[in-house]
Amino acid sequence: MSAERILVTGGAGFIGSHLVDALLAKGYAVRVLDDLSTGKVGNLPMGDAGLELLVGDAADAALLADAVQGCDAVVHLAAVASVQASVEDPVATHQSNFIATLRLCEAMTAAGIRRVVFASSAAVYGNNGEGTPIAEDTPKSPLTPYAADKLASEYYLDFYRRQHGLEPVILRFFNIFGPRQDPSSPYSGVISIFSERAKAGRLITLFGDGGQTRDFVYVADLVKILVQGLECPAPAADATNVGLGGVTTLNDLIGALQQISGKPLQVSHGATRSGDIRHSKADNRRLRERFDLGTPSSLAEGLERLYRSL
Repeated sequence: MSAERILVTGGAGFIGSHLVDALLAKGYAVRVLDDLSTGKVGNLPMGDAGLELLVGDAADAALLADAVQGCDAVVHLAAVASVQASVEDPVATHQSNFIATLRLCEAMTAAGIRRVVFASSAAVYGNNGEGTPIAEDTPKSPLTPYAADKLASEYYLDFYRRQHGLEPVILRFFNIFGPRQDPSSPYSGVISIFSERAKAGRLITLFGDGGQTRDFVYVADLVKILVQGLECPAPAADATNVGLGGVTTLNDLIGALQQISGKPLQVSHGATRSGDIRHSKADNRRLRERFDLGTPSSLAEGLERLYRSL
């Protein structure tokens, strides 16, 4: 598949803006739809003639109908990417995390666009498979509105695949990190928050004992997978985990940041947060079969790049 114009919802955000850079570098024209609630115009190369920015809500049906016009494929990243925000305001986050997906399916069907790469989440598994590599056929047990919306979106994308010929590439992200992940939000990724506080010499709050484990993926490695998802000739119908199968505790993370920063970090412990999953690690056999991962960045390499970018 050689699409000429790609719509990237959430394209001014952390992951989206890195994808936009990669797509423009490959010669694609890119249209970004973003409400700028967390995304930033400053993340985008606005001087690039191949880039167009539409500011608005990805759950707005009329705006989506306009946004997909003339596009060959879509990468759907727009979401309130916060478990905690969904716990606190399920109704508002449902609009962004599910209704936007459903309306995008409708807009794509009406416009005759088939390929959509969708950002799902390892949160769909809940605590199932905890402590072992989680395969895609692990029973789903979403514990939060965020996870429930991601799983429902997967089911609807599969319906539109069977009923209307959409070609969804469903990717279940584990823990993505890298530059442009905004640390100012209390709900941002743990690595960006810890890195920013380490650099500023501020207190780092660990929720729980720090023994939680995560499977971290550097954003540039994810972007390579997203581009392959757009370009692969015949995508698989089922979902693919995006994780490297590594295990890092939050205590390990603090130790690595301490090495990079060259100074001791101030750490306090808070209560475990509602809905937080303790252990998360991908079984990534499908990912390795379906995508060319190259040599992924190590956690230390990615952390170093993120820390230096702050």
